Amino acid sequence: MNQKAGAATVTQDYSQAKLQAETDKELYDLGVISGLSYKASKGKSDELTTRNDLEGQRLTIAQKAIVAQMAEQQAKVDQMRTLAQLRQKQLDDLKVRASIDGVLVDLPLQVGQRVAPGAMLARVIQPNHLIAELKIAETQARDVQIGEPASVDTHNGVVAGTVMRVDPAVQNGTVTVDVKLTGELPKGARPDLSVDGTIDLEHLDNVLYVGRPAFGQENSTISLFKLDPDSKGAVRVPVRVGRASVNSIQVLEGVHEGDTVILSDMSRSDNTERIRLE
Repeated sequence: MNQKAGAATVTQDYSQAKLQAETDKELYDLGVISGLSYKASKGKSDELTTRNDLEGQRLTIAQKAIVAQMAEQQAKVDQMRTLAQLRQKQLDDLKVRASIDGVLVDLPLQVGQRVAPGAMLARVIQPNHLIAELKIAETQARDVQIGEPASVDTHNGVVAGTVMRVDPAVQNGTVTVDVKLTGELPKGARPDLSVDGTIDLEHLDNVLYVGRPAFGQENSTISLFKLDPDSKGAVRVPVRVGRASVNSIQVLEGVHEGDTVILSDMSRSDNTERIRLE
C-alpha cells in the first residue's frame, strides 16, 4: 500500500509538471515568458517522467514479489496440510476394524501393549461361514486338485464340501487342504472343531481290490503272499495293481475274488517263495 501511495504521488506530480510544461511552451511561443522559465518547467517535467516510469517499475516488481511470497507460503501450507492428513491417517489406522461381520473369539492383547507389525490382534469368526482344514500325507496329496468333491465328518454329522485350496508347502510330512463346506452345517459345528475328511479323487465302478499293503505303489507289480485254501501256508505271487486310495488298491492281475493275501510287512521273507502259518 505504501508503494502504491508513493507511485500515485509521483504520477500526480508528473501530470502537473507535464501540464505546466505544455502551458509554458505556449507562453514561450507567444513571447510572454523567457526561454529560461520554459526550460525549467520542461526539465522538471522530464525528471518526473523518469521518476514516474521508475515508480511504475518498482510497483510491478513489488507485486511480482508478493505473488512469489504468497506461492512460497501456499506451498508451506500445502505441505503442512499433507503432513496433517498423514498424521490423521496414522491415528485412524490405530483403530483396527475387522473387514467382516462376525463374533470376537480371541483378544490376546492388553491395553497399551506394543505389538510388532504382522502380529495377530484379534480373531473374528463367522459361525455360518466355516471351512475345514484337512491334513493329507505328502505322498497322497499330489493327486488333490481344486474343485474335487469332499465330505467332512464333524462327529455329529457329515457335510459335503469342495476343495478350495491346496497349501504349496509341506509341514511335518502333511499338506493342508482347505475344504469349502457346501452342505448345511450340523448342530455343534464351531471353529477349531476336530473333524475327519475324505476327498474323492476318482470314482471307479466294478473294481477288484484289496487293502493297501505295507509296501507297493499304484500302477506297479508287487509280490504278495496268497494263503492256501487250508490257510496253513502261503505262496508268493506277483500281483499287478492299478489305482490306489488311502487304504485300498485296485487289483488287475495275480489274485482273484475270494483269495486271501497277507498285507503286512513281509520284507524278512524276501528270499522265500512259500511260508508256513502256525
